[in-house]
Amino acid sequence: MDELIDIVNLQGEPTGNACLKSFAHQNGILHASVHIWFYAKNQKILIQKRKEDKDTFPNLWDVSVAGHIASGEDPKSAAVREVKEEIDLTINQNDLIYIGIFEEKHHHPNGMIDYEIHHIYLAKLNCEIAELTPQKEEVSDLKVIDIQELEKNYTDNKTYVPHSPEYYNFIIKKLKEIKE
Repeated sequence: MDELIDIVNLQGEPTGNACLKSFAHQNGILHASVHIWFYAKNQKILIQKRKEDKDTFPNLWDVSVAGHIASGEDPKSAAVREVKEEIDLTINQNDLIYIGIFEEKHHHPNGMIDYEIHHIYLAKLNCEIAELTPQKEEVSDLKVIDIQELEKNYTDNKTYVPHSPEYYNFIIKKLKEIKE
């Protein structure tokens, strides 16, 4: 779905200009997204498998929830919205633990250049995975894994979305700091 998104600076702040998401992806324009990593006790995390018909990284395991920030929307509101849309879980902004931003650029075989500043949050998973409903257009599966499994296998580009090692190491470090 094409939507209006804000063009942002390297701090993830809107510049005052906006464009369609498709235009940003065609031209490698910097824009913002949210990544929400859900954690559970005993150093477990929720990951999602992207649908097989996604334009980018189909059938690969990824962050619990992710999505673009709409034009005029703040990151926390986008995070709450995306969690509801992608896994049908209602959370509020106070459930989100902001851990920072991360710049990432992916050049895809279809010509798309996805240049994003990810606003990254952690949130505690306060329900069983069976209570979650994956958004059928976006997500083909959900599972809970050990943080150590992600740490050991994130470089497997046939299994996980190929975020940079710096991204995964940042996430893993922050997740390990959570005391549950």
